[in-house]
Amino acid sequence: MHETLSYLDNSTFPQLSRKSLDVIQLNLGYLCNLSCLHCHVNAGPKRTELMSKETINLVLELAKKTGVKTLDLTGGAPEMNPHFKYLVQQATELGITLIDRCNLVILEEDGYEDLAEFLAEHRVTVVASLPCYLEENVDKQRGNGTFQKSLAALKRLNDLGYGQAESNLILDLVFNPQGASLPPAQHALEASYKTHLQQQYGIVFNNLYTITNMPINRFGSTLISKGCFDDYMQLLIDSYNENTLEQVMCLNTISIDWQGYAYDCDFNQMLDLPLADSAKQIHITDLMMRELTDTDIATRQHCYGCTAGQGSSCGGALS
Repeated sequence: MHETLSYLDNSTFPQLSRKSLDVIQLNLGYLCNLSCLHCHVNAGPKRTELMSKETINLVLELAKKTGVKTLDLTGGAPEMNPHFKYLVQQATELGITLIDRCNLVILEEDGYEDLAEFLAEHRVTVVASLPCYLEENVDKQRGNGTFQKSLAALKRLNDLGYGQAESNLILDLVFNPQGASLPPAQHALEASYKTHLQQQYGIVFNNLYTITNMPINRFGSTLISKGCFDDYMQLLIDSYNENTLEQVMCLNTISIDWQGYAYDCDFNQMLDLPLADSAKQIHITDLMMRELTDTDIATRQHCYGCTAGQGSSCGGALS
């Protein structure tokens, strides 16, 4: 099959059905201060798509109606949405747990100097991207100077209590492979991260998540330009682990894009695959009166990225 279309084929991946909704993953927009090579949403400084305050209020209404207690905030850099603090404040008042998928560098940017303190004040869980603990590799993947800024941000978070043994401020890190390969074993890599970062820089954190790069958008285009898209897709398929199927995040999570449309996951959002393979896009207002439990989940060939090897989700390895 032609390489640019192979991830849209759904002929072989097992059918999945949704369980009860526990998490809403919210893409607050594609604006970002970085342009990482592995970014599956093509985020960057020139993107203008940002979720409105009106849509944010609809999300909060949906969370109250469904009883969802976790909002997983992503982007782009979610913190660059002008209503980010409003969302955090409102969700906190509702007793909702908040996860901020932070690129770390944003904490060191002009205009965001108080962001780390704000996150700590509202006890937001920080899931921070640090694709390697070596400066050369991080700068290669994310841009020159990003490693040192990431270290400065991590130290600031540590000083506020994040990642400390006696604190309930959670700081988790995320690893992405440099290229067309699967992540190494999560447990062993976490031990290496913790040893290196503490010994070299005095930095501590709670957990490391390993996430497989998805062959879509920016990373997919890179694979195509290097002539290795099909090989990578085959690697994902050949590494299929059926034991991960009961743990993939789409079973209990929905993804909402910046306009308020719903998808089975963030990756499907990027491929414009509507929730439950519906004939048309489903807006958040439609979900107010819709039961999602036991509905089909839209799957395609890219789903092998979540079930390859030890498995992969926004919460790290699955097995």
